[in-house]
Amino acid sequence: MDITVVDCPLADAPNPWYAGNRPPLTPAPLLKLPLGSVRPKGWLEHQLRLMVDGMTGRLTELSRFLGDDSGWLGGDGFAWEEVPYWLRGFYPLAVLTGDRRCLAESRRWIEAVLGGQAPDGYFGPPACRLVAGANRKQQACDLWPHMVMLDALIQHHEYMGDERVVPLLDHFFRFCRDLTDEHFLPVLRDDFAHPSPGWTSRRAGDMLPPIYWLYNRTGETWLLDLAQRFFEHIQPPQGEWLDHHVVNFTQRFAYPGVYAQQSHQAWHLAQTEYWYAQHLGTWGQQPRGIFGADENIRPGKVDPRQGFETCGFVEFAKSFYLLGRATGDCLYADRCEDIMLNHFPASQTPDLKGLHYLTAANQPQLDASDNHDFQNERDARRHGDSNPQLYYSPHRYRCCRHNVAMGWPWYAQNLWQATGDGGLAAWLYAACEVTARVGATGAEVRLVEQTDYPFRPSVAVCVRTRRPMRFPLYLRVPRWCRCPALRLNGASVRIDARPGSYVRIDRQWDDADRAALDMPMPLSLTTWPRNGSVTVDRGPLSYSLRIEEQWRRCGGTDDWPEYEVLPASPWNLGLVVVDADRPDASLKVVEKPVPAGQVWTPQAAPVEITAAAKPIPDWTLQDETVGELQPGPIRSDRPEQTVSLIPLGCARLRMSCLPTIGSGPGARRWPPPPAPPAPPAPAEPDKPRRRRATTAAKKRRPRKK
Repeated sequence: MDITVVDCPLADAPNPWYAGNRPPLTPAPLLKLPLGSVRPKGWLEHQLRLMVDGMTGRLTELSRFLGDDSGWLGGDGFAWEEVPYWLRGFYPLAVLTGDRRCLAESRRWIEAVLGGQAPDGYFGPPACRLVAGANRKQQACDLWPHMVMLDALIQHHEYMGDERVVPLLDHFFRFCRDLTDEHFLPVLRDDFAHPSPGWTSRRAGDMLPPIYWLYNRTGETWLLDLAQRFFEHIQPPQGEWLDHHVVNFTQRFAYPGVYAQQSHQAWHLAQTEYWYAQHLGTWGQQPRGIFGADENIRPGKVDPRQGFETCGFVEFAKSFYLLGRATGDCLYADRCEDIMLNHFPASQTPDLKGLHYLTAANQPQLDASDNHDFQNERDARRHGDSNPQLYYSPHRYRCCRHNVAMGWPWYAQNLWQATGDGGLAAWLYAACEVTARVGATGAEVRLVEQTDYPFRPSVAVCVRTRRPMRFPLYLRVPRWCRCPALRLNGASVRIDARPGSYVRIDRQWDDADRAALDMPMPLSLTTWPRNGSVTVDRGPLSYSLRIEEQWRRCGGTDDWPEYEVLPASPWNLGLVVVDADRPDASLKVVEKPVPAGQVWTPQAAPVEITAAAKPIPDWTLQDETVGELQPGPIRSDRPEQTVSLIPLGCARLRMSCLPTIGSGPGARRWPPPPAPPAPPAPAEPDKPRRRRATTAAKKRRPRKK
């Protein structure tokens, strides 16, 4: 038996059982297991079950973009990104749940796509093949929706082994190769109506993974030339910022790191980290990896009241999956958990029958008005329109309600990864079963993972095998974890595992062998340097003030209602100063049973943290949005009270960046809210004026006697 601590899974030789990178691509330390290899259990399985009967599973009944006339089905209806956004999440949802209705529906769309390829290799909506600008001066091929659809086709091949997928991709990429520079991701000079092929040049790096996927199966070197062409045509940064658009950034920052597999340039991966650090350092003054971009970043809009688009959650997670497999670095698993376990659950209703466009770290009210300080709302009001962003709806938010389908099904698939040395790595933690081929012989093994992560600190993996077999098992040590403890078949094993590493256990495994990793979850505080506010953290989760919710229907239908959520308890509080070195001296953790059903609600929260707080009466809503944070500590003469903090993912009304309360000479009063504008003074009534009689009237006027 050999137990070591490594920074990255070994990739000295290619895994003979799962396709990795062919030379000259750099060896991949982690390899995606085929769809269906990982079967989630526990709370994650429950999310998938809710999706089947929720908005994603029934979206063909709700979305006009998924009609039978869709261009993706061969009809003459509108067809762009919406269908592939939905299908790349709906297809694995059907597979992972085994729901017959969803399986039949997903295959209907897959069959239409596979059967719709033209002789020259193009497939998909005819309208995207050549898009003309408004002035007819320029034409371009819009390849963006195809980049998304390729995700769905590759998953279909993984699961079904459909022999039609590889030739379809080969012919399509030959079509892309043969496009002239005029039509291939051009710099747009003409005005194009929405949807515009301009999205293709910003997101051109999304074509790299499917090209590499095909190259790794065919070895055709012209594919690498095509990948280089796509990379070189990516639109340059927008000034000093990579991209102002939230979804563009969550995709684009990863492109250099993905391309580093081909370029072999270390600075390409460093560039990915540069863009991430620059963006999050300025706009990310809120917990767990989101940033203020209510569609676009805007000067001065850095407070945690600024929202993050739901599409951004799933696109960020996808980028982390890609970077994690390319590098083997635990960092990307940590970032994925930050997003998916802290923010993504709050973007949807507990029954997953609706979502909203924006989720923020400080968001005490989700109303149906459009009177917030968000870009899209202000732009709409400027044009005399209405565009609310916060209330939950299955009928609005065009891109997000389709793209949200990718969230939990892709997270479930990426819990485990194959490793280059014939082993398996627990990359994300959740209860599940994984079946895969391992070791020198490729024998099949089943691993049963038991855990209540992220609410509890222990993960146990039980090996089920018909005969003894040797293979390496990797257990990730998150970057927040200090001093993890390993047990093998109940016996403690000494390890010196540093944060952000893997415990590698290479041994002969017998049936029912059990490896367990205990990861202590101490309390900690994040202090935000811009204003001194604090966030309470424990393990992979950050915590929010518990605010009682008042759900109020504001539209929709009886079957598919829309809701706003209003606060039924105070939200404007600050934490009484906590010792950052000893937060457990003033914060108390209360663990409750982990429910079998939906865990992401205030009522079901398996962990609460009690803290001392004081009200800040002058902290109010401005334009229906929480007022901006003021530098602390804040002086408050209100009585101290005990409050509860719950995991961010459980809180739809959320206040997670809280001012600190103090009483020393440095404490200051919260400035009073701005006075409402005075109503205009009533106009003075017009004085009656004597009308001059006209000449004709004078003639009619009787003469005085």
